[in-house]
Amino acid sequence: MSQNNDSNEEIQLVIFRLGSEEYAFDILTVQEIKRMTDITRVPHTPEYIKGVINLRGSVLPVLDLKTRMNLLPTPITEDTRIIIIKTEQVFVGILVDAVSEVVSMKCSEIEPPQGSGSIVTENYVKGIGKLGDRLLIILNPQSIVDVV
Repeated sequence: MSQNNDSNEEIQLVIFRLGSEEYAFDILTVQEIKRMTDITRVPHTPEYIKGVINLRGSVLPVLDLKTRMNLLPTPITEDTRIIIIKTEQVFVGILVDAVSEVVSMKCSEIEPPQGSGSIVTENYVKGIGKLGDRLLIILNPQSIVDVV
C-alpha cells in the first residue's frame, strides 16, 4: 500500500475467499459482483484464463484466481462468484470461492508484503491488512490481469 502520513485515512476493501484464506481488492477497482454463470472456454489461452462471459452485450474474460496464484483448485459451489474489476480501462472477471463483505480499514493497519521470494508475493500482493484477529491479503489487480 502507499505509505501515507495520515494514519486515519481509510480505504474500503471487498473481502473474498480462496480456499480457506481471505483476500481483498480495493473497492475502487471492483465494478460489480456476479453469481457464477456459464463461461465459454477459449482455445489456446493460458490455463488461468477460464474463458469469457457475456456481460450486458460485452465479452469479458474471466480469470481463475486460484490457478493464477498456483493455489489448489476447489469445486464451484453456490457461493462461487465472479468479481468484475477494472484496471487501466480493461474490465476482467475474477473467479473466487466466495465474497463475504466490504470493510473499511485504516491505512495504518496495512503493512507492505514481506518478500518471501515467491512470484505471488512479489507481484500480486499489495499489502497485508490486520482486521481484528484476521489477516487479509490485499491483492494488486493490475498485476493479476497482466499477461506474463
